[in-house]
Formats: sequence, C-alpha cells, structure tokens
Amino acid sequence: MKNNKLGFSTRAIHAGTNPDKETGAVITPIYATSTYIQDTPGQHRGYEYSRTGNPTRSRLEDKLADLEGGRFGTAYASGMASINTILNLLSAGDHVITGTDVYGGTHRIFTQVFEQYNLEFTFVDTTDHSRVNKSFRPETKLLWIESPTNPLLQINDIAGLAEIAYENDALLAVDNTFATPYLQRPLEMGADIVSHSLTKYLGGHSDAVGGALVTDDEELGERLAFYQNSVGATPGPHESFLFLRGIKTLPVRMDKHCRNAGEITDWLDEHPLVKRVYYPGLKSHPGHELASKQMAGFGGMVSFELDASLEATAKMCSSTRIFLLAESLGGIESLIEQPATMTHASIPREERLAAGLNDGLVRLSVGIEDHEDLIQDLDQAISAAVE
Repeated sequence: MKNNKLGFSTRAIHAGTNPDKETGAVITPIYATSTYIQDTPGQHRGYEYSRTGNPTRSRLEDKLADLEGGRFGTAYASGMASINTILNLLSAGDHVITGTDVYGGTHRIFTQVFEQYNLEFTFVDTTDHSRVNKSFRPETKLLWIESPTNPLLQINDIAGLAEIAYENDALLAVDNTFATPYLQRPLEMGADIVSHSLTKYLGGHSDAVGGALVTDDEELGERLAFYQNSVGATPGPHESFLFLRGIKTLPVRMDKHCRNAGEITDWLDEHPLVKRVYYPGLKSHPGHELASKQMAGFGGMVSFELDASLEATAKMCSSTRIFLLAESLGGIESLIEQPATMTHASIPREERLAAGLNDGLVRLSVGIEDHEDLIQDLDQAISAAVE
C-alpha cells in the first residue's frame, strides 16, 4: 500500500503490509525459508532464493520506501552494508565529497577500506556551500552527508546541497538515521538516495541490526538491488520482522524522544559545568532555523561538551545509573557514550580535534524514560566526575 494522502502514523502501521492471504494473519509472518518451489524451471512465484528476495524482507522494503516517499527500497544486514552498497555504485578513480563531522564507521570505510580501491574522499564542512562547491572535480560522483550529523548535530541544507550536486552531475546521498522519515524526508528535498541504520530509531528496541537504502529513481533502484543480491549482505526474515514491528510505533516513540531531549538540553544549557550543548532545538544552535524548516522535530540525539579531560569525561560517562554506557542509539532506553574513545575512536586524534570532536565531548541517545529521572542521573554523574 502506497498512499501519501494518509497520515504518517497510519502508513507506519499499514504501508507495505496486508493481512496474510492464506491465513488472515494480521502481522506479516516470518518466512524462515532459504528457497522456494518453482512451477517449472525458471518459472517461480515471485521468489526463488532468500538472498535475492524474501517475503518478510519485501514487506519491510515496501514500507520503508513508502515512508521515505520513494518507490524503491532495499534492506541490508547493517547500516554499514548500506553505505558499502552506495560505494559499489562508484568506480576506481571516482571522487567523493563528505562532511568533516560524520559517524566514525563511515569515516573508516571511506578511508581504510575504499581508498585502497582508488576512490578518493574529500572531507569538508558541508554547511559551507562555497567550500563544497570548490571541492567538486570532474571525477566527483557522490556527495555524502548526514543531517543531523554525528556527533556534533550540525544541520545540512539538503535542498541546497541537492542543487549543488545536480549542477555538478553527482549523486546526493543522505544518511537520515538520526532524523528518521518521521522527522525528515530527504528525497522530497532533492536527494537521490536515503540511507538508514535500521538498528537505531526505526527498529527502536536495540534488538536487531540492519540497514536500508531508498530511492525514487528507477535506474538507481535497479542498480542497488543488483548489488544487494550480488553481495548478499541482507537481513534475515527474523530481523526484518523485528524492524516491521518497530516501525509501527516510530511516531509515538519519536515524539517522546524529542520531548525528553528538549527538556534535557534546556537543563544542560544552564548547567555551570557544561561548556557547550549541541542540539538543533536550541535557538542558539547555528542550524536551528534551517532545522525548523526541513525537520518536523529536532530528534532525540544530544551532545554536550564538558570543560574536562578525556579521563574526567570518561568517569562522568561511567557514573550514570539510568543512562547506559554503550555505543549505538535510537532505542527506547537512554545511552551515553564518549565519542573520542568509542564511536569515533577510529578517526586519528588530530583529525578528530580539527573537526571539533574534543576530549570533553559526550553524546546522548535520549530514550523514552521520565525526563526528570534522566536529568537527575546526568546531574549526579557530572558532579561526581567534574567537581
């Protein structure tokens, strides 16, 4: 089902899925099969082998495409497998422009995996369009951005960057993991491909790992599906089932994530031991006005900086009682981490500091607990480590 006249919450529950024709089951079954019977050689009933296609995964891909406003969705075994697939679209000698503030795993696959295959990457401040423009070359084929970025929560002008990419005959791919299609739909702003780590908000329960790509371009959709099948980094039916389940409650979860994050950032912004708060919902954030235009909410991710050493910041992150010290994000439970030693540790220190990822930086994935409890937990942890 694809009907954009229906509201997002209705589509989150019903898009891409219908009651099972044979049994009437309301929930999409887990099709735990590797292969499918063929009526005659080469004549199958829509499925032949589960790497190529599985009914549970197909329902997930249809739902994701609908929610992002595209026609072609492909699901993967992880968010990194999704990014890898986009890079498979490129050839040796091609050039990629990306942001200085990106997820550490993205930086790693760019610099430590694909550079050896003669792909070249330029890292620039993608909020500065003049610098982006100057970075384009004849061989530039891809502009890769996050918005909000990880972990400094910068806001990129998706429509503006889409126009720049189009003028330079390059693709624009947007990692929409932090925002989700509930808060932001990059395809509607001119992006060519949207990438997700399904592990995060779309799954929402920290119990499955997966990724996805969505496009509205038929040729791109066919190429992505070709690489998905050829490489085989696909999620199993059980993971696909869990993501289908999680997406049904995405709107109500994201509303609570956003409310809690807003309460916490207001408190952090007044805390005497907090040097700086990174959250687009704050009016002082340089991307606040843009985020207000291109997003339906400011999300559940918050970063803040203590005027403290790497060791003191690590102690603070280890002193929380409700926030769990763990990588990842987007689950119903609140997580805390130190980017310098965890999610972004693969970035060389000099490069990390130059990008603004200081030793005192803390990243929060704000869950859906009572915000009063979360604030009290942060307060005691900061006091225990810094005072």
